[in-house]
Parts: sequence; C-alpha cells; structure tokens
Amino acid sequence: MIEIGWERPLHQRGVASGLAVTSGEVIVHERSTRLVSLDPAAGSVRWDVPVGTRPRAVVIAGDRCLAIPQDHPRLSCLDLATGRRIWSADIPAFSGHLVVSANVVLVGGWRGYTPLRAFDLATGQLRWGTERRIRTVLPVPAGNGFLIGQPQDTRVRLIDRHDGRELSAWRLPEPLADNDAGSVVAEAGPGRFLLRCGRRALAEIVLSADQVREFARAETDLAAAAPEQAAGLLWLPELRGGYTVVDSAVGRPQWRVDVGERLVGRVVPTADGCLAASNSGMLFHLASDGRLTERTSVARRIWALRNAAADQLFAVAKGSLLAISARRCPARAAGDRTTGRSARC
Repeated sequence: MIEIGWERPLHQRGVASGLAVTSGEVIVHERSTRLVSLDPAAGSVRWDVPVGTRPRAVVIAGDRCLAIPQDHPRLSCLDLATGRRIWSADIPAFSGHLVVSANVVLVGGWRGYTPLRAFDLATGQLRWGTERRIRTVLPVPAGNGFLIGQPQDTRVRLIDRHDGRELSAWRLPEPLADNDAGSVVAEAGPGRFLLRCGRRALAEIVLSADQVREFARAETDLAAAAPEQAAGLLWLPELRGGYTVVDSAVGRPQWRVDVGERLVGRVVPTADGCLAASNSGMLFHLASDGRLTERTSVARRIWALRNAAADQLFAVAKGSLLAISARRCPARAAGDRTTGRSARC
C-alpha cells in the first residue's frame, strides 16, 4: 500500500539535482536559494542555510554535504549535522558534475565547458586540475580514481584521484550514450561497471581483468541513462518510457515493463517488489516478477524519486517534497496484473 507520510512545500519547481538522501538524512533545495536538512521520519527541519539558486548538484559524502549553485561559481562544503560551512572553493563558471571518491571531490567536465578540478574533501585545497577543458559524462568513482569518457566516443579512461593521471583505458564496442544531466555508468559490484552505449547496448568493464565486452542488448531503443538496480535485476530505461529488465549476472532479458507513461529515474526496491514513478505524478508498485500490483496518483508532476531505506521513499513533485511509504499489500484484481517476457502493465 502506497501512503504519503508528510509533504513539505518547496516554494519553487522541484529539481532532481536539488535532492540528496541517505538512511538518516534528507537534503533538499527550496525557496530559490536555501538548502535544508530534514528529518526523514517527521519532515522537521534540522538546519536551513543559503547556498544560491537552482543547484547543479547536491551530494552527501560521509559527514559532509557538497553543493554547486548555478548563480555563483563556487563549491560549498557543509557540515551534514549542523549546516555550518566548512570550506568553499571558487570554480570556473558553468561547472557541472560533482563526484566524490574517498577523500577527493571532482568537479567539472559538464558539456566540455570547464577543466576538471579535484579538491581535498577535508580542507577544500586544490589537489590538481587539467589545463584544458574536458567533456565527459558524469564521472563515477572506481578503484583508486574515477571513470570518465566523452559522450559519443568509444574510449573510457580510469584516472587517478590523487593526481589525475591515466591509469587504464578501454575501447567500448559502441560509443557512450550522451546524458546531459544524469549518469550513463553504474557500478554493478566491486570493480565491475556497466555502461550505456549505442542505441540498445550495455557494455561491461571489469577493472581486475582489464577487460570490456558487450553485456546486454535490448530489443528496443534505450534511453541515454545508466541501468538501475533493484530486486537483484538490472532495469534499463527505454527511450519511449518503460524498462527492459535483464539478469544482473549474465545480461539475459527477463521481461519488459511498460505502464504507458514516461517514467522518471529511478526504480527503487520495496519489501515485496519495486516502485517506479511517472512524470504525471503516478506511482507504480511492481511485484518481483514485473507484475503491476498497484498504481496511485500522488501529485500533478514528479521530477525525481529516491529511497533512503526499505519502503521509505522521497519524491520531488511539482512544488513539494513528498515522503512516501510502500507497505506490503496483496496484488490487485487480475485485470491489473501482467505477466510474461514482454508485459504491458
């Protein structure tokens, strides 16, 4: 059963880049310039600080919260418990992408507007930077560094987080997909990464074996987005909405899910299946075999869906943040259920 626990007005249009969630923290951007920490259970305010307008990214890293606003080229590092500013660093205008690996914060490379800059997480000191502007998909922490690659290119590199030097490089079977805001790379296990490339393919890189191969191929065009992982399966967002679902070990197709609406990332696990959201404000509860067991309208629009713990979810809606619980419930009538390899919910 899908239920709304609490709702908080944002006094602005919600943005996916302005929400960060862990099991004990909810950080959201609201009221044009404020970053707010909320108690996940009650929605009460823990701290409320100014950070600037419409953040390009908000990231929780250990006991720190990092943010990049659009109106001022500055990277801010806040104490997660109090909101106190620990340090800030000037960065080039139009800096996008914000990723943390161990004690290093990597910024830049979005659309090729800026060089890469690496900062010490504890102090904010600049560790290294590239001389030239670099275009890369959203980097992903990997091993001792970051995986980076240019959209529509077949070359992917692992760079050292300490100095930015190249550690390894691979050639993909097809060019990397181009996602302007989100990721096209997902970590699928220790040293194992899955990358969206071409129109329908998913490539696999295993760092220890220094190998790359095509892992899965869909029967329909896929969105330029990283595979999502839930209920022990890989959910590949399709270009026109819905998902191709494959086995996470060998890439074998299991079924397709199509609810007839464009879905937003991401699929989140619940105690008895998964939950997905559509842009139209609908939530869909799916059983572990892809059957649709419940659909519920909770808002006029949903821009992002995140999970903090089992059955504890948060949705950025048109002008508010929703706390949602998804409790175990029996499937609805047979007419609302689907089965089969190519199911339509």
